Amino acid sequence: MSGHSKWATTKHKKAVVDAKRGKLFAKLIKNIEVAARMGGADIDGNPTLFDAIQKAKKSSVPNKNIDSAVKRGGGLEAGGADYETIMYEGYGPNGVAVLIECLTDNRNRAASDVRVAMTRNGGSMADPGSVSYLFNRKGVVLLPKGELSEDDVLETVLEAGAEEVNDLGESFEVISEATDMVAVRTALQQAGIDYDSADSNFLPTMQVELDEEGARKIFKLIDALEDSDDVQNVFANFDVSDEVMEKVDA
Repeated sequence: MSGHSKWATTKHKKAVVDAKRGKLFAKLIKNIEVAARMGGADIDGNPTLFDAIQKAKKSSVPNKNIDSAVKRGGGLEAGGADYETIMYEGYGPNGVAVLIECLTDNRNRAASDVRVAMTRNGGSMADPGSVSYLFNRKGVVLLPKGELSEDDVLETVLEAGAEEVNDLGESFEVISEATDMVAVRTALQQAGIDYDSADSNFLPTMQVELDEEGARKIFKLIDALEDSDDVQNVFANFDVSDEVMEKVDA
């Protein structure tokens, strides 16, 4: 996971401060709205909503926007859209497997956006099931390192169902079964350990090692996909070494 996770972490930091901020905010707000619609507007009884709000706050989304999204999703305020989740599958450059998770109120627009981004950036669409078998759904909790050691984190989350703790440089990533993610996140909270996000993600079971040129191509494809308002997440099975990552960043 190293290169891919580091890249995702770096990208998240940049996203918070760059011109795509509005787009990032919109996606986080949509997440909150859907979580409130699915599980109700009560944060204490809806862990998915709790995590969606936590992530939005960590990304500096204003509280009034968050509150409105909860009310719209929970049916306490008019104006909520009827979003559905759709997964698209495909291949990027170098045979990298790509899973594209959309949250949309317009299926045709989402499909068109994804297809255009893929074909213009060296990718191709694939049939349902032809790529998804290369991924497992896992719980992923990201936390800032601060004064913590890997052992500190491991001791805190092991009994809650954590499978591994990865050192990403400035942060730790805790992987668990998706069903154990809330328990892992709760264990951190109870230990007074701050975390940035808790998500249910698709992690690859095998990875394609990329050189600098391959990395640039796949990053360009993912950027193009994420430029669509309907695309919530892009998962891909590439790995990039620290050396290659430095060249790409430079």
